[in-house]
Amino acid sequence: MLPGDSSDPPVAAANPFTVADVVAILRERGRLAAEPSLGQEAWCERAALVLGGHASDRAALADLLDLVFQYDAREIISRVESHVVLSRYAARGVLRQVGLLLLDGVPLTTERFKEIVTALKEGMELRGRELFHPIRLVLAGRAGEGELDRVILLLDEAAALSFAAPVKSARARILEFCSVLD
Repeated sequence: MLPGDSSDPPVAAANPFTVADVVAILRERGRLAAEPSLGQEAWCERAALVLGGHASDRAALADLLDLVFQYDAREIISRVESHVVLSRYAARGVLRQVGLLLLDGVPLTTERFKEIVTALKEGMELRGRELFHPIRLVLAGRAGEGELDRVILLLDEAAALSFAAPVKSARARILEFCSVLD
């Protein structure tokens, strides 16, 4: 195969970040007060693994981690880019269906997220940004690319741990978002 040929397999981005980087960022931002518990350390290791390859530098990793720990639906809805996402075809229908699927209280794991996306694809016949941008907006706090899906996958596990700053679960986020939506 020729270099640049579209049939070449994609090369995964190297992940320069470790659990120590995530722990340091959380400490700097006041989200981890003491030595991490075993559960917190395992979560930090997973966060480094899941987010690290999608962050170009330490500041970008910190920004992705902020999405896990900071969530204010009223502020999210006040942004112009949020209104753009919400005005697209079927966006509110996607939010409604995600809300219904998350109300069951089952933790949002990778498998559960895949089930939800599959159910939405099949039930609403949507793909691409029409499907994913509303999900990312309501759960990660902004519309964007696939790195936000990885943020979403960290939410419920982090919410179950006792960080200095509590994390809102996916269920709590969708409920908060829908409660402030007009």
